[in-house]
Amino acid sequence: MEPIYLDHAATTPTHPAVIEIMASELANTFGNPSSIHTFGRKAHRALEDIRQVIATSLKVKPHEIIFNSGGTEGDNTAIIETALSRKAQGMHLITTAIEHPAVLETMKYLEGLGFEVTYLPVDEHGELAMTDLENALREDTTLVSVMYGNNEIGNLLPIKEIGELLKIHPAVFHTDAVQAYGSELISPHELGVDLLSIAAHKINGPKGVGFLFKNDAISLPSFLHGGEQEEKRRAGTENLAGIAGMGKAVELLTESEKQRRHEKYAEFERIILTQLDKAQISYQINGNPENKLAHILNLRFLDVPSDLLLMHLDLQGVAISTGSACTAGTVDPSHVLEAMYGKNHPAIKESVRISFGLGNDEEQIQRFTAILIETIQKIKQ
Repeated sequence: MEPIYLDHAATTPTHPAVIEIMASELANTFGNPSSIHTFGRKAHRALEDIRQVIATSLKVKPHEIIFNSGGTEGDNTAIIETALSRKAQGMHLITTAIEHPAVLETMKYLEGLGFEVTYLPVDEHGELAMTDLENALREDTTLVSVMYGNNEIGNLLPIKEIGELLKIHPAVFHTDAVQAYGSELISPHELGVDLLSIAAHKINGPKGVGFLFKNDAISLPSFLHGGEQEEKRRAGTENLAGIAGMGKAVELLTESEKQRRHEKYAEFERIILTQLDKAQISYQINGNPENKLAHILNLRFLDVPSDLLLMHLDLQGVAISTGSACTAGTVDPSHVLEAMYGKNHPAIKESVRISFGLGNDEEQIQRFTAILIETIQKIKQ
């Protein structure tokens, strides 16, 4: 039986057009973009053309795009360099309790250096209260880092409202938009965002490449030290083939394509929930179904251990997950669900994440749902 991949929030399959352009770049544009000879100039032109494509997608200047190795480097760069470079202005940072580990672990690192971090709570629907952020802001707050869309439950955070609030505060505003960029229409300048992290492998691009948007209005020291690449903002020879693949993936993410995906994924979700209802399977949706990324559906199946469910589905060629791929290899419970429900709540061990993407169609979703229902019924017997 053909396997079914429904873990696109962890990583996405590489689009055929992306593979094609990467192969072409590897074969034909092998020069170092920093070299001044013909081969280097050709590579440099290709690099800048891609920078323009990405800048256009965000309605920003090409100069504001810094190529890097992905979301983790982007988050680390934005958070650590902002904190250290503004140490004289204050040592208080704000984030949320449901951030990706790339943000949370970076904040813990800074706490070890003497910084104070406020972790904003969320309610049982995964929603952040703006009043909590307003109350947490202080004169010595130098950075606010809040993700655009949550990678486990899909909730969209109030980025626009936060940007409005910080217009009258000197704190730098960073958002991890890794999970949202392939789904939402994002314009950092319109939202009041100063720093924004992206990873190509979440949008059908290659792994190990991404970019950081940096508002020209703020200064940010280089996280890596070495050569003068990326206008001295990120040392290291650029991964041109990977960047070219990312650029092609961004080109494919037109406004109409994002809308098409929204509609398609909404239908996938409808199919799953309708069939679960017909089969009288007890479930609840984790998060806010009215305010979330279209491709993520996080469900709790009452009295069905998620690890057991995943094992049975995997044996049948079905891939879903319990949460972030960066923690799925451990036995640690979901920090997102703990933030929503409290520690030791049964939902934490009874919840799974289903995420849609390239290659999924209605027939596959119907087949997945039938397998899911049959598996749950067997477990509960």
